Amino acid sequence: MFTGVDGGTAYFTIDTELTQDTYGDLIRFIHRHYLMPQIGRFTDLKIITSDSLNLISFVLFDPLGAWSARVEIKAGKPIEVRITGRGLVPPQLIKRLRDDLFITVQLFEEHARRSSFYFAWVEGEPVVLERGPEKRKSLIYRLFTESMLMFFIIFIAISIFLFMIFGPYTPILLVAFQFIIFLFSDKIVGRMGTWEITPEKPSVHIFHYHLPAEEYREFRRRFNRETLMRIKAEIYERTLALGRPVDCETVNEVFSKYGFKCRPESMSTKVVNLYEIVKRAAEKFSMPRPRIVIANTIIPNAAASGPYPSRGIVLVTSGLLVQLEEDEILGVIGHEFSHLKGRDPLALFALTAAEYLLRVYVFWPLLMVFGYFYLFLTLTAVFFIAKFFEAKADLEAAIKLGSPEVLAEALRKIGFRKLQFERMPAYRLHEWLKIDPHPPLYFRIARLERIKDLTEIKHPFIQSIKDNISGFLEALR
Repeated sequence: MFTGVDGGTAYFTIDTELTQDTYGDLIRFIHRHYLMPQIGRFTDLKIITSDSLNLISFVLFDPLGAWSARVEIKAGKPIEVRITGRGLVPPQLIKRLRDDLFITVQLFEEHARRSSFYFAWVEGEPVVLERGPEKRKSLIYRLFTESMLMFFIIFIAISIFLFMIFGPYTPILLVAFQFIIFLFSDKIVGRMGTWEITPEKPSVHIFHYHLPAEEYREFRRRFNRETLMRIKAEIYERTLALGRPVDCETVNEVFSKYGFKCRPESMSTKVVNLYEIVKRAAEKFSMPRPRIVIANTIIPNAAASGPYPSRGIVLVTSGLLVQLEEDEILGVIGHEFSHLKGRDPLALFALTAAEYLLRVYVFWPLLMVFGYFYLFLTLTAVFFIAKFFEAKADLEAAIKLGSPEVLAEALRKIGFRKLQFERMPAYRLHEWLKIDPHPPLYFRIARLERIKDLTEIKHPFIQSIKDNISGFLEALR
């Protein structure tokens, strides 16, 4: 919660995955892409970029002279932002500045990733190269990670074809088939993973290396995926396979065979004990620990599935582990545990199946008359109800883990691109009506940040219904 600065100082930090060699570029990026487009709003600009200090400072001012604020941004891990005010600096300006800088940093991180590569390993598991987004796999992934609601759309197309074969029994057969798939969803999601996390193999090791843009282009021109795979395997065999941590000296021995060097300022490493994080979440929710699998893809995401809690499975991508801190990962896992504990996949399966059977056997004349308009209304209603479950999962994760602000920060990092658009009021209504089971990000984050006393929330699902309806009505205005 931000308050106005009245002749005092406000301070906040922004976590970052950046390597040291990019700090100067970050400062220049803030200057070029954040400050220059609004050059009339600030004065007294100072920029320092050196090996020991990377800093930018400027003064924001009130056109009427009622207040001014010196803003100092120091690049590092974390990025430090200090605001020194003269007069009463409006609290909304401080919050706006924080949101602006957060999005600017995320945009730069996204830019830096284009000339970086990431290696992730699990000790004792096969060495597999990271993969990017793929449309076919993305579709399969969505079937089991968005509360099975993709079946709602797919079954519309399939049922038209099958109806010509099985006649009026087609809808019942389709729902029965969907239920069978649902019963084995934990097995199917498990096969999507690259590695499994167990007590004997609890951690994911992540190596991040950044190259200047020209060097990266040359590197990708010279080396294909097979070469990257050999480099990754060689680093593993010389370090983790021998019980040693990944370090620049060993990495340099491998890199030198391929004609380039490892610079300490260009690399970072991270070890995430995912088993312990999931175990903590299970204890907080008083649930059995689910099966844990890692999908080695750069897309930051997590999902839970399974027909009931004792057959639950949690899937986490390595991209999520790269971008989030451990407490933020715990918050995201807590959100997924809420889905498992509440049997949300089963509830949403029942909802979509009931709508489908009613549409075919009862409301078919309406579909014939209103066509697309009927389908739009039905889909919108089903996905709007699904938003209740997602909002409930946010609240339950906040209650069980006691840190709503941490989950809010995780959502910011994962969805900063969406937040850019949702800052425009005209776009917010579109997000509420979108065929997506998640409420708009701006709503989820603001809702978590407004929580003052978690003990006041007695019925998270009922509260989530109220909050979603209020958020939607506010977007209408």
